[in-house]
Amino acid sequence: MPAGNVADVIVVGAGAVGAACAHYAARAGLRVTVLDRGHVAGGTTGAGEGNLLVSDKEPGPELELALLSARLWHRLAQLLPPEVEYEPKGGLVVAHGGTAARALKDLADRQRAAGVAAEDIPADRLRDLEPHLAPGLAGGVHYPQDAQVMPALAAAHLLRTAGARVRLRTGEEVTGLITEAGAVRGVRTPRGDLRAPAVVNATGVWGGELARLAGVELPVLPRRGFVLVTEPLPRVVRHKVYAADYVADVASGSAALRTSAVVEGTPSGPVLIGASRERVGFDRTLSHEALRRLAAGAARLFPVLATVRALRAYAGFRPYLPDRLPAIGPDPRVPGLFHACGHEGAGIGLAPATGLIVSRVLTGGRLPLDIRPFDPGRFASPARPGPV
Repeated sequence: MPAGNVADVIVVGAGAVGAACAHYAARAGLRVTVLDRGHVAGGTTGAGEGNLLVSDKEPGPELELALLSARLWHRLAQLLPPEVEYEPKGGLVVAHGGTAARALKDLADRQRAAGVAAEDIPADRLRDLEPHLAPGLAGGVHYPQDAQVMPALAAAHLLRTAGARVRLRTGEEVTGLITEAGAVRGVRTPRGDLRAPAVVNATGVWGGELARLAGVELPVLPRRGFVLVTEPLPRVVRHKVYAADYVADVASGSAALRTSAVVEGTPSGPVLIGASRERVGFDRTLSHEALRRLAAGAARLFPVLATVRALRAYAGFRPYLPDRLPAIGPDPRVPGLFHACGHEGAGIGLAPATGLIVSRVLTGGRLPLDIRPFDPGRFASPARPGPV
């Protein structure tokens, strides 16, 4: 364990992204202190479905990040215990009509050119993959690289398997940053100062707040989503199944409520039903309209679910950045400050690649891909400095 209040790097945030940053930094030989004002996976990670997707990403920087993460998750699955529930079950994206089917095929063609495994599934073969799908669908695409994990346990075990170089401090809020000659050199908490030559902002939807403590702007906004959880069932849904319009919802910058059917089974039996998106600040009020749309969309895809009981629903907030790319790497405006946030709904899936990149930047190692599109300095507007 790192001794005292000194470490090589302080990671603020113990969700999936922060845990991955700590995991890879420790494996690279760094002493890491992880801080969270709550508990492990207490924010967005704990409210997620555990999606590890390549299927929902247009060709470009985020897809490159997702493909790298898919390979890393496969390796991590050999290291993490079975209760993490890593399940490489693949995804099935379906189209309700001819226009949607043509758009989905065009996307799949472009994804294949970028390295994604994608198999076109004609309408008459869809029920070979998913016997309980509704009849009359226009076709789909099967993505064998899509997978799922139990997110809270994955974050916890990423920290645990990092070994003695990681020191975890939960229930401890960062109230300020220590700066020397304009560089970040640690954090301040109610329990005292912690010093390190590098501080990683992995605070998810609160990433903008931490950035403002350093006097820089990172315009992270919360985007609320709900998940419905059914009673335990036999495995009626084999893959991650969603309607093609989900891809457009992910890419949309709209603040209004958007819903699209996303349905998947779990090893323990319940079916998870999403997905909704809306920007309402940090309002956790239950939206009956969002839940009604989710239930209707799921039943439209899988009529067998129409009579199944929903046992509970929960809300979470995705860390949204305006250009829909995460901020990963050093902040060029403040030496010593690094960012790993703004992944929107893909943070769990993209966590390993993000953690590996941050560890390589911290140690001067070879970067696995071009990180310039994720440069935190692309948001250049100054922010009012917070207390230090």
